[in-house]
Amino acid sequence: MQWLARRYVTILHNHVGPARENSRIFDHETPSREGKALTAPSVELTHVTLRVGARDVLKDVSFAIRPGEFIGVLGPNGSGKTTLMRAILGLLAPREGQLRVFGRPPQRGDFSIGYLPQVRTVLPDLRVRGLDFIASSLHGEHWGLPRLSRADHIMIDETLALVGARELARRPLAEMSGGERQRLLLAQTLIGRPQLLLLDEPLISLDARHQEVAIDVVGRVCRERGTTVLFSAHELNQLIGTLDRVLYLGNGQAVLGTVEEVITTPVLSRLFGIPIHVVRADGHIFVMARGRDVEHVDHQHDHGHGHAHHH
Repeated sequence: MQWLARRYVTILHNHVGPARENSRIFDHETPSREGKALTAPSVELTHVTLRVGARDVLKDVSFAIRPGEFIGVLGPNGSGKTTLMRAILGLLAPREGQLRVFGRPPQRGDFSIGYLPQVRTVLPDLRVRGLDFIASSLHGEHWGLPRLSRADHIMIDETLALVGARELARRPLAEMSGGERQRLLLAQTLIGRPQLLLLDEPLISLDARHQEVAIDVVGRVCRERGTTVLFSAHELNQLIGTLDRVLYLGNGQAVLGTVEEVITTPVLSRLFGIPIHVVRADGHIFVMARGRDVEHVDHQHDHGHGHAHHH
């Protein structure tokens, strides 16, 4: 186990290592909620294939995410959500095609990217306070507490206040619940005002109230700072009203567009590889297969058996 305090890894973890006819992606170029101007994409994939082991998790996908967009990333287990984020971080090179981040190839340790990984654990005897943990990673230190400038202290305090964790940060990490630690990790991800946030299942371990707080915080960061957000989740309904577009992955394919464009029976049937029926009721959307809500069932299965590393 190694302390990884660079921005692209936020805490100790045991993670092991118009539409094109001939492409497996439909990118609906609909203006975002706030009418953001079309500029150089924050993330752009052109005929990209991503392979993990002997399997092409994503095959020949092409899409572009505009600066300042809030993108909900959804799809069944194994569809490539985490794999895509690892590729954006420069941790996995495309087998084919071109991937560009801010107009250039991905770079490991890019401090313009804030990353919250899905697999997160803390040593049980770790007595470091939450505040010291955030401070130690501010400039990439591995061990020991750095000497912080007044500007550093102000930035940390403002970020902790943003996620409602000022008091929480005074306690040792080892004494925090999973949900409390998650709030602190979200704060750490926001330190330094990154241009791009990659949040892989950030709602894990949070109760319903704190899930809403987390979504609200990330939404405000996206709107007020113009930060591009890729927010991976199992269920869509919590993100409705906050996201600009949905990136739905499945069956080696990817579809990017508004909720109305993407969450349809034909599109999701193709992505899941089984007949899907989309039901809209009382402001909620249910993705059904054989009478079951597949997003909800997939979510329960994932949390009942640990986090799969091949998402």
